[in-house]
Amino acid sequence: MGVIERVQARPVKAKRAPVSAPAGLPLDMLLQGDCIAIMRTLPAASVDMIFADPPYNLQLGGDLFRPEGGRVDAVDDAWDQFDSYGAYDAFCREWLAEARRILKPDGTIWVIGSYHNIFRVGALMQDQGFWILNDIVWRKANPMPNFKGTRFTNAHETLIWASQGEKAKYTFNYRAMKTLNDELQMRSDWVLPICAGQERLKRDGHKAHPTQKPEALLYRVMLACTKPGDVVLDPFFGTGTTGAVARRLGRRWIGIERENSYCEVARERIAAALPLDESALTIMQSPRSQPRVAFGTLVETGMVTPGTELRDAKGRWRVRVRADGSLEHREATGSIHKLGATLQGAPSCNGWTFWHIEHEGQLKPLDALRQLYLLATEP
Repeated sequence: MGVIERVQARPVKAKRAPVSAPAGLPLDMLLQGDCIAIMRTLPAASVDMIFADPPYNLQLGGDLFRPEGGRVDAVDDAWDQFDSYGAYDAFCREWLAEARRILKPDGTIWVIGSYHNIFRVGALMQDQGFWILNDIVWRKANPMPNFKGTRFTNAHETLIWASQGEKAKYTFNYRAMKTLNDELQMRSDWVLPICAGQERLKRDGHKAHPTQKPEALLYRVMLACTKPGDVVLDPFFGTGTTGAVARRLGRRWIGIERENSYCEVARERIAAALPLDESALTIMQSPRSQPRVAFGTLVETGMVTPGTELRDAKGRWRVRVRADGSLEHREATGSIHKLGATLQGAPSCNGWTFWHIEHEGQLKPLDALRQLYLLATEP
């Protein structure tokens, strides 16, 4: 495309500028156009993290129908279609080369994909010189079934997390991840639901984007490897999940998206995203039979908002929830279990039953919200 459209987080009239003449780093802006052309205009070593959700090159053949006859709203858009694997590889080499140039020496890149493309992308990343730190399996709590019954249900996607090189420094908020996971070391398999209900954006009764990612996924990624004020670039912005979460967490963002319909949705969504207050953004730093649900999962999914007040049933202590799922009481901080034990002077505490929250006009134990989450994510 021959122009870049820069759109600020709040709805304003679009500003247009030539691709060859960027006016500095366009923070908190949606740039509309071809991602490779726009990435070439951005300064070298200028962003702290890149989150990329590129086309998966699904190569779907024909329509897919549910057993009752309903058509599945699958990915059959032009942006996901390539003439050959060679054409897809060439596209990925170009945008990955620009990503490497734009990323700071201590920055990291995340790329998400499915079995259709992630192995090809991973090899291309290594060819470019990226050093793979982890592959994360996002296990979907509520995946779409395999309607034909000819394969296993495809219940996960893979994220590759990589640094600029084997010896490159990078940010990893280990302590925040452990706190988010109820004081257990965060593993590389993440169980999170796909977009559904109110989070699934729609236009005229149809999905606004066929592969919209849940905010909980981006929340965990950003909390893991960025700091407040860091710049996050998303070259395949879609409906703006990255921008909305970045705004909530106090990160700066740059989005690139080609499709007009997605840009319109993204602008509205990011403008409505409420940033967290400063105290809630303070996260714990590292000194170097029923499904288990971490309290941090309720924070990631928005069931409990950072800054929310919790208290014990007798009203002796009031605490605030922070962005990483830890609690704060004056100078003391800790997980729902650890802080509860500390305040009582007890050896242990079940934070799920000890701490209570206002929900639907009633004071309820946190466990009530955990049960609601389990019901909502049942397969």
